[in-house]
Amino acid sequence: MITRRDFISKTACAAGFLPFSVLPYQQFMSEQSDSGLDINIFSKHLQFLDYQTTGEMAAEMGFSGVDLTVRPNGHVLPKLVKTDLPKAVHAIKASGVNCKMITTSIESVENPLDIDILETAASEHISYYRTNWFKYKEEVSLPDSLLFYQNEIKKLGDLNKKLGLIGCYQNHAGVSVGASYWEIRKILETVNSKYFGTQYDIRHAMVEGGYSWENGFQLLHPNIKVIVLKDYKWGKVNGKWEAINVPIGEGMVDFNKYFKLLKKHNLKPPVSLHLEYDLGGAEQGDREISVDKKVVFDAMKCDLKKVKQLWENA
Repeated sequence: MITRRDFISKTACAAGFLPFSVLPYQQFMSEQSDSGLDINIFSKHLQFLDYQTTGEMAAEMGFSGVDLTVRPNGHVLPKLVKTDLPKAVHAIKASGVNCKMITTSIESVENPLDIDILETAASEHISYYRTNWFKYKEEVSLPDSLLFYQNEIKKLGDLNKKLGLIGCYQNHAGVSVGASYWEIRKILETVNSKYFGTQYDIRHAMVEGGYSWENGFQLLHPNIKVIVLKDYKWGKVNGKWEAINVPIGEGMVDFNKYFKLLKKHNLKPPVSLHLEYDLGGAEQGDREISVDKKVVFDAMKCDLKKVKQLWENA
């Protein structure tokens, strides 16, 4: 029996989709091969929806789960985590998809609110969480800053072991800790690698690594717990060169080589799919967006379909 969710997830991406509620799944006549990837939609882009509708849309489009934002201005606010995270997880799971990943502002075991998030996440059977990005300290050298955060991560890893969680630090272009893969390697040096690793972001790795991104992958692949997928290209904005976010497959990320490397090392980590290009504010996590919701849903479905194709072809 082919389910409605199966039909919607396999339908070709095209402009002018009919509303999901009126799609006749009798039109679906043949199965396409499954990508085999565990692809979760980053809930930052659906913060204009409530928990239940977020789960329903993820299910209808064929995502396996939701990477839920639990941070300031997120789907779940940290101060309300004890009550709202269980509500969110239950609503999402009731829609037929999982919720085993959260994106947080966690920084230290010394912060009681961070502890609340981790303990609540563990009680709700969350598997992975992403921390906040660390800032270099102005009063100390860069190497000393890295040693400080190395210790913070070690303590988080110790707590993760007790709670049954896996923490992740994302490599991110810019001037915060972790723009380069060597910084990531340093701060992960002393933590128990079973309970803390990296959320590897190929877009940011290529922006910062240029031609050397493959070296960064080779350095960090034993520590990869979760991956982020998104695309970009360089272009001028108001006369200034910038990395411009674009839909999957329309930019400079070499997904063919990247996916081949993942397969070579037998890596198939959970995926958080990000849509950071212009979607009327949804790309920024706005709760009120300036485009029809269908524009966002179509973009999600197109990127999901493209990822599956790229993975299958690699």
